[in-house]
Amino acid sequence: MFWLLLLLPAWAVAGLACTRLCLAALRAAAREATDTAGHGHALTLYEAAFLSGGPRRVADVTLVSMARQRRLLLAHTGWATVVDPRGRDEMERSVIGAIGPGGQSRIAPVRTAAAAADSVRALADRLVGAGLAVPDDTRSVAAAVRRVRLAAAAVCALGVAALALPAPDDMPRLLIALWFSLPLALTLGCLAITRMEVHPYARWASPTGQRLVGALLRQAGDPADERAYLTSVAVRGVHAVGEPDLRAAFAHREEYLGEHQRRRG
Repeated sequence: MFWLLLLLPAWAVAGLACTRLCLAALRAAAREATDTAGHGHALTLYEAAFLSGGPRRVADVTLVSMARQRRLLLAHTGWATVVDPRGRDEMERSVIGAIGPGGQSRIAPVRTAAAAADSVRALADRLVGAGLAVPDDTRSVAAAVRRVRLAAAAVCALGVAALALPAPDDMPRLLIALWFSLPLALTLGCLAITRMEVHPYARWASPTGQRLVGALLRQAGDPADERAYLTSVAVRGVHAVGEPDLRAAFAHREEYLGEHQRRRG
C-alpha cells in the first residue's frame, strides 16, 4: 500500500493549488465588477510604463526621456552621468538621487533603486485605486495558475513513482493509475475553466488598464514625434529604443545584471 502514501500528497497538492486559484479568481472578479472609475482615465507616460512593465519600466522610460533631453548621459559602456541635476518631477529626482552625489553610476543599480522609490510606489497605489493596475491579490491569479500547472506536473510525477513501486497482488496497476487520474483531472479542469472564464490578467495592468494601454499605443501617431517615441518605449520597453548608443547602454545593463547574479549565485 505504499502507493497510498504518494496518492495523499497528490490530492493535497492538487486540492490546495486549485483552492487558491478559485479564491484568487473570485477576488479578481469582485474587484473588476466594482472598479469602473478607470474607464475615462487619460494615461500619463509613467502610468503607461507601469501598466506595461511595472516599476522597472517606469525607471527605464525616465532614463530614456532624460537622455533624449540631454540632461542625462547614458554611455554605451553602461554608465549614467548626470548633466542637469535638477529633476523636473518626482521620477527624475528619484533617478538623480539613485545615481548619487558623484553624478555617475552604472545604469543597472540606478534602475533598481529608482524602481523601488516612493514615487513609483505612490504611482502604483494611484493606479490600483483607479482600477487600472492589479493589486497583489488580483495579480496572484497568474501566480495561482502557475501553481496549478506545477501541481498537475507533481501529480503526474507521483503517479509514475507509484506505478514504479511493487503493486499489491489485489490492486491492478490500472486501478492505481485511475486513482491518480482524479487529482490530475481536477487540476486540468481548473486550468480549462480558468482559461475560458477568467480574464487573462497581465502582471501589472487590469483588463481596463490593458485596454487603455492598447488605445494609447494606437493613438501614438508619428514615430518621429517625441511623445510617440517615449510612449512606444513605455509600452514596449527598451527594445523600442531607436538610437544605437542608447540600445548599447541598456544592453550593457543586462550584461551587468547577469554577471551580478552569477556572482551572487
